[in-house]
Amino acid sequence: MADQMINEVIDQETAEAQMVEVVQPAIEKLIYVIRDKQVMIDSDLAMLYHVETKRLNEAVKRNIARFPEEFRFQLTEKETESLRSQIATSMKSNGDNEKKGGRRYLPYAFTEQGIAMLSAVLRSDVAIQVSINIMNAFVEMRRFIANNALLFERISTVELKQLEYQKKTDEKLEQIFEYIADHEESNQKVFFDGQIYDAFSLIVSLIQKAEKEITLIDGYVDVGTLNLLSKKKSNVNVTVYTLKRTKLSKTDVDNFNMQYPTLNVKYTNVFHDRFLILDRKTAYHIGASLKDAGKKCFGINMIEDAGIIRDILQRLELETEE
Repeated sequence: MADQMINEVIDQETAEAQMVEVVQPAIEKLIYVIRDKQVMIDSDLAMLYHVETKRLNEAVKRNIARFPEEFRFQLTEKETESLRSQIATSMKSNGDNEKKGGRRYLPYAFTEQGIAMLSAVLRSDVAIQVSINIMNAFVEMRRFIANNALLFERISTVELKQLEYQKKTDEKLEQIFEYIADHEESNQKVFFDGQIYDAFSLIVSLIQKAEKEITLIDGYVDVGTLNLLSKKKSNVNVTVYTLKRTKLSKTDVDNFNMQYPTLNVKYTNVFHDRFLILDRKTAYHIGASLKDAGKKCFGINMIEDAGIIRDILQRLELETEE
């Protein structure tokens, strides 16, 4: 029985060693350059060490003194997205996290020193052999880079010229798009529930068209309305006509005027609908209060009849309460 158990252990170690040898040639493809350092990602290392990503990071946390920032660091969201684009596929962790549809935290990157420390933390023959293979892969990559430094320099020069050309092209395209945006405006726009950002962006773009004066008729205004109006150009005066039971306090108005002068609040109860009038000549009928834009379906329509705009402004002068 003892001989059989020994043979099983030997067979298992042989199988594990063979698995290590199989994955070794792919190690170079798992080394990335992040923050000007050659690193490997925790999920890839877990795959090579035949453990779950979660378990690997738990082992590191139990021995965190061995892993200073220069040995192991967590990627930012921007770095993670950049890494995804490098490998052209979503990064997946091993074990339970993968089964649940993806990891719940940003990946960790290990430098060469950090990987060398892993073998001491994981404490297995497989970990030792894998670490040796990874160290060899790092050495081979450094040797390859050193032997081809001149070639990389030439490639970088070509890429730089391409980037300069692309930048000039992008600038020209941006000028074209800006011209189109300034000279072509849809008279009608409908937003469906949930399009909060799109509605917010359009209203801000309308507010920023005013050069001298903004008139807003909206029975239900609050600090959210002021957040939109704060996007106006400097030196543009704002007059808000609303109901007396508005949630906007005098303190809110005073705070706004300290940073974005000048805002005046007046009261009227003769208007049911909302109107945004720019420089007393361009007006929009808005189907929802600005503070609720995008929460439910609503529309924005440009009023093209100058006579209607004059009638609205005259009615405001006659029906404004003290």
